[in-house]
Amino acid sequence: MKYLVVFALLLAAVGSNAQVSSHAPTGAAKQAPTAGNPFQVSDKAIAKVNGAVLTDRDLLREMLQIFPYARQHNGFPKAQEASIREGALQMIIFEELVYQEAQRRKLTVAPQKLKTAEAEFAKQFPSQEEYNKYVKEEMGGSPQSVREKIKRSLLIEQVLKSDVENRSVVTAAEVRAYYDKNPARFQMKESFTFQSISVIPPQNATAEQKKEGLKRAEEALKQAKATKSYQEFGLLAEKISEDDFRVNMGDHKAIEKDKLPPQVVQALTAMKPGGVSGLIQIEQAYTIVRLNTHNATRKVSFEEVKKSLQEELRKAKYEQLRTELGKRLRANAKIEIL
Repeated sequence: MKYLVVFALLLAAVGSNAQVSSHAPTGAAKQAPTAGNPFQVSDKAIAKVNGAVLTDRDLLREMLQIFPYARQHNGFPKAQEASIREGALQMIIFEELVYQEAQRRKLTVAPQKLKTAEAEFAKQFPSQEEYNKYVKEEMGGSPQSVREKIKRSLLIEQVLKSDVENRSVVTAAEVRAYYDKNPARFQMKESFTFQSISVIPPQNATAEQKKEGLKRAEEALKQAKATKSYQEFGLLAEKISEDDFRVNMGDHKAIEKDKLPPQVVQALTAMKPGGVSGLIQIEQAYTIVRLNTHNATRKVSFEEVKKSLQEELRKAKYEQLRTELGKRLRANAKIEIL
């Protein structure tokens, strides 16, 4: 239940004086602005959906759902903050429209289901004491306020389940038909999986720096040739390589032949799996590669992709249906961005 999880996420971000959104007013004191706090909210209205007010607290809740690492990063990435904000704004508007649609349909939540959801929400807190503190400080001491918030979440999920999730099922026959109609997509090009160790002199290196770079590369080659396995080569790469792949055992995974430099392709083609190349010079850098697999051009079988393809098609259908639902609900809605 996405919306229940986000309550606790929001609480963790804004601190122990956080207040619930405008959908469940409690009368609790608003959070006082704190210098240096990237998650300050004032419960100001930022949008209206058919008269229902959405606040900056609702917006922050969704922004944290989009970028859950904001707390560790002390805020949102500056380069992405505007797009995160816009995406969050559109999502909370969509949620409100779905909630209003649930009310229009007079949907209800079974008492036992609501009780179970309340218990699941309480489990998100580290202790019963913390949960009780949340109810007291953020819900005005009213368990009913918590219950109403959870009920809203469940009603939204009911509409999404009936209008989107249940209709996004993709049958095995549909998956097979897609596979048969798109043969080019499942044609695997010739590719290599390999590891690398690189020595990279500085840009505009002097003659002396180039000489030193070659010396280091020759020493690296000597050590690489002495390795006997993926693990040994990988550990050496992590220790001495100067390229970005050093943090992952020097592993490049599968790369298509036409996406590699000609010098690297020539070396890889001449080796058997487990072989280690000589020094490969690409501009001023020196690279050593270890071939793991050489994959020939072939068509990927239906059995290989059936499961992942079915999930891919289901997700695409889900997003299409959700977009269509949003358009229908927006058609006659009055939405104001404040």
